Amino acid sequence: MGHAGMAAAAVRYLRSVGAPTAAEPFDTLPRPALRTVGADERMPVDAQEFRRVLGHFASGVTVITAHDPEGGGPTGFACQSFASLSLDPPLVVFMVARTSTTWPRIARAGAFCVNVLGADQDRLCRAFAVSGADKFAGVSHTPAPVTASPRLRSVPAWIDCTIRAVHTGGDHLIVVGHVEALGAERGGDPLLFHQGRFGRFST
Repeated sequence: MGHAGMAAAAVRYLRSVGAPTAAEPFDTLPRPALRTVGADERMPVDAQEFRRVLGHFASGVTVITAHDPEGGGPTGFACQSFASLSLDPPLVVFMVARTSTTWPRIARAGAFCVNVLGADQDRLCRAFAVSGADKFAGVSHTPAPVTASPRLRSVPAWIDCTIRAVHTGGDHLIVVGHVEALGAERGGDPLLFHQGRFGRFST
């Protein structure tokens, strides 16, 4: 099933449970054609050195969530590769490993919610970074207003999105989301990730 079919299935599911949905299904590009990495594309530097140097770039931390209409409920993963992409139209982007077991469930939903974590939520981040565990155990959440993706109650901000496009990027996929709704629930410092450690702003 292509992404357009996934989106239509998600809309039918959301309507069946009485959740509000976007007025019309969104248009998507075809599923990206996956291929092996060519010999001329191999990294010219050591992988560990690549991670060490790139680790100097501090980033915020999010949890990407969705409600899998075929997989038994909520799903999600911790993601630091997230950014705003466009103001008009409102687009955001996140990157996910092609080997991720969570991504197929998000793709089936055709939608996702970005939960921006606060400085005191490193434990929540670690819970969603573990593979194979019940990540939502003890985590309170409500349906996001348009897609019904899980919106974590305790986060400072959230962004409710439908999937607009998916592109290949080496060993990752680049997922573009169209923002359908968003909000900021509380103030406070963001959770930061830098050189393999969590941190916060200090003045």
